[in-house]
Formats: sequence, C-alpha cells, structure tokens
Amino acid sequence: MEALSRSIAPGRGIVFMLLGSALLTVNDTVLKWLTAGYPTGQIMFLRGIFVILPVALLVWRAGGLAVLRVNSKGAHALRATCVCTGTFLFITGLAFMPLAEAIAITFAGPLFVTALATPMLGEIVGWRRWTAVLVGFIGVLIITRPTGEAIQWAALLPLTASLCGALRDLITRKISTGESSIALLCTSTTAVVLAGLATAPFGWQPVAAFDLALMVFSGVLIGSAHFLLIECFRLAEAALVSPFKYSNLLWAILFGFLVWGDLPDEWTLTGAGIVVVSGLYILRREALSRETQP
Repeated sequence: MEALSRSIAPGRGIVFMLLGSALLTVNDTVLKWLTAGYPTGQIMFLRGIFVILPVALLVWRAGGLAVLRVNSKGAHALRATCVCTGTFLFITGLAFMPLAEAIAITFAGPLFVTALATPMLGEIVGWRRWTAVLVGFIGVLIITRPTGEAIQWAALLPLTASLCGALRDLITRKISTGESSIALLCTSTTAVVLAGLATAPFGWQPVAAFDLALMVFSGVLIGSAHFLLIECFRLAEAALVSPFKYSNLLWAILFGFLVWGDLPDEWTLTGAGIVVVSGLYILRREALSRETQP
C-alpha cells in the first residue's frame, strides 16, 4: 500500500501543478479585466484581503500559528518588497498588454534566477546553462520586438516583474531551511495588502458589486493556487513538476481569446517557444547537476 502511495504521489504532484497554473492564469485574467476600472494599488489591497481565507486554511492545515514563526526578519522584508514590486508591475502591465504576451514575458524568470544564482548564492553555473540564458533572452527580445524607435515600454513591466520574482525565489532558496513556506506566504500576502492600502490617497474608485465579487474570486484563486503549488512540490520532485508550469501559456492564449479576442502573433509564439525551451533546458541541467553532486 505504501509503495502504491509513493507511485501515485508524483502523478498527483503533476496534476496539482497543472491545476495551480490554471488557477493562476484565471486569476491573471480577472486582474486584467479589473485594470480597466480600478488602479493597481486598489486591486492589490482588495484582492489581498480575500487571500487571507485560503491562507488561514493553510495555516490551520499546517498545525496552527506556530508555523508563522519568523526567524530572519530582514530576509522576509526583502522578499516581501520583491513580491509587492513584482505584483504592482505585473498588474499594471496587464492593463497595457495582451494576456498571453504578458505571461510569456514572465517566463524569463528562470533565466534571471540562473543568471543571478552565482552572485547571490555562490552557485556554479556552467557554460551550457549560460548559453541557455542568452538564448532565452533572445526569445524575450523577439516577444518584445524592439524597433528602431524604442522597445515596447509596456513589455518592461512584466519583464521587471519577472526579475522581482527571480529575486524572490533566490531569497526563498537562501532562507528556506530556516523558514516555513506558510510563514513566507503570510508575510508576503500581508505586505501586498499594506502596499496596496498605501495607495488609497491616490484616487481609488467606488467598487461595483460585480467587481467586488471578482476581487473575492481573485483572492480565493490566488490562495488556492499557492496551496496547490506548495502541495505539488511536497508530492513530487521539482524537476518533475516544474516544466508543467509552462502550461500557463496555453491557458493564457485560451482566456485571452475568449475574453478579449486576442491571439498572439507568430513573433510572440516564436519568442515564447524559445524562452520555454531555454527554461526547460535550464531545469534539466540543474537536475543533472544536483544528481552528480556528492
């Protein structure tokens, strides 16, 4: 029975990654819809308030308030700053870009992680991974299509958001042995709520009942997605489940077409394909590197 459970767990991990990725993309679709009528800070605050319920469920499931203990306050604060900045930039970018294009650009995150792993964590990155990083950034350039005039300025928003996400992941990797995943999630969620609240004097709008329901829905989506992603890494190795996060792009193309009638052009698809392949290669090389370590 135990052997059967072990054999099923990786499959469940993949399913949880696919479901979590789908929920994140639905959430991004809701956020893009809301940007048409509300400032980014207001969306961050109201959505964050409604993330609390699923986060509270996570805390209860993990054993209570004891899991919220913070050992490295400075690292938590720095990580929360990255989360707040990345969230603000990505939501703002959604207001100016098609959904699939914005999400495709955020796939640059693993490229930034690899490029920054040496200076921040002292990890050795071989020439193969460096080559994959360079190729991946060529893919990003293809998506953004810089011209003789200027790069699409809106593309810099999700690109910088992906850099913030990479910094968040590197900080998480550095402190993960001494901090619980739930504590990290709670501090970043609280920071996003407070950062959003700080923008209240800058022109918040009255919230319609339907839009308030969407914000509640967004909060539940993001909390549920994080729960699924935490569970998927508990059930299966990261090298197995991580490639399935790129299913986000398929969902983004579908929802972008159904809601706004947007379809990515050949340049976006080509660039996204290059970024995805580069990211998958980096994941593979990292897995091989860990296997060969004593």
